[in-house]
Amino acid sequence: MSPARPVVESGSESVRPGSRARRPLLGVVGTLVWDTIHLRDGRGHPVQEWGGVSYALEALAASLPAQWRIVPILKVGQDLAEPALRFLGQIPRVNPRRAVRVVPEPNNRVELRYQDDERRCERLSGGVPAWAWGEFWPLAGGCDALYVNFISGFEMELETAQMLREAFHGPIYADLHSLFLGIGRHGEREPRPLPLWDAWLRCFDAVQMNDDEFALLGREAGDPWRLAAHVVGPDLKLVTVTMGPRGAAYVAAPDFSPDTSTWRAMRGQVATAAPATTRQIDIPGGPREGDVTGCGDVWGATFFARLLKGDCLERAIVTANSMAVRNVEHRGARGLHLHLKGRIAGG
Repeated sequence: MSPARPVVESGSESVRPGSRARRPLLGVVGTLVWDTIHLRDGRGHPVQEWGGVSYALEALAASLPAQWRIVPILKVGQDLAEPALRFLGQIPRVNPRRAVRVVPEPNNRVELRYQDDERRCERLSGGVPAWAWGEFWPLAGGCDALYVNFISGFEMELETAQMLREAFHGPIYADLHSLFLGIGRHGEREPRPLPLWDAWLRCFDAVQMNDDEFALLGREAGDPWRLAAHVVGPDLKLVTVTMGPRGAAYVAAPDFSPDTSTWRAMRGQVATAAPATTRQIDIPGGPREGDVTGCGDVWGATFFARLLKGDCLERAIVTANSMAVRNVEHRGARGLHLHLKGRIAGG
């Protein structure tokens, strides 16, 4: 296997006129997927479009503070490299030439078949390799914060995530999504409990799951809420759970602070004896009908972006709920940042 080939190495980041401070960088780790979607919105014919981490990138472009720049830390297959780079280049504040790597393996492709408004079955083909530490750290180490979205579940091995935790000084937010999915004989994704879940949870400051994944996490303990309240503390500070039409919930450590600049300093401190905080926040105006593809990715990206902006915890969740609802009214990821900002009608 030939090594990953860099696209182009960028030079120094742009700086505001009259300012010497460089703009902060948000590294986005995930997988860009070419989706084939069946039976969405009752349609009889399949729809093909970019998916995976593209929903999060579009949501970040709409929600991040103005001074932040987005660095997608992605591997794309040679077979779809040109259209992938063109697509990424159309998203505001995204620089695909800094950390996107083209690899000889075929790009990830997912076939989605919706069974109802929320349930779907996935079949994965292709598959770019996971990041090795030696190639990953030179790209991630220069960022100020990291958003990690396990779209395929194979973005990095546990050892790489543990090394990242030790080396990276900024806040790390992770959507654990496909870590809860195994692969069947024919590429179908099958829900499973997360192996070594306690080690994975210690790799990040805050983690996100949907309610099905949360139930899998708590299967051994019997009660996922009790388990989450037990594991949050100075290291893993926050667990968020997206709940579809019921909004979202969280379990926060007793001394949790929404100020992400303090997260690194809190790591390794002695946990307090106070109880964790838990609350569910409903969707404003109730659920909507439409396309739910990418709602969890939009939710997590928006939520972390609002924390980086300085919002309090519950205000960030309210905004994330609203953006996820707005995503339902738009088909696909292309141009989603405009729709989320209310500049164009649903696509």
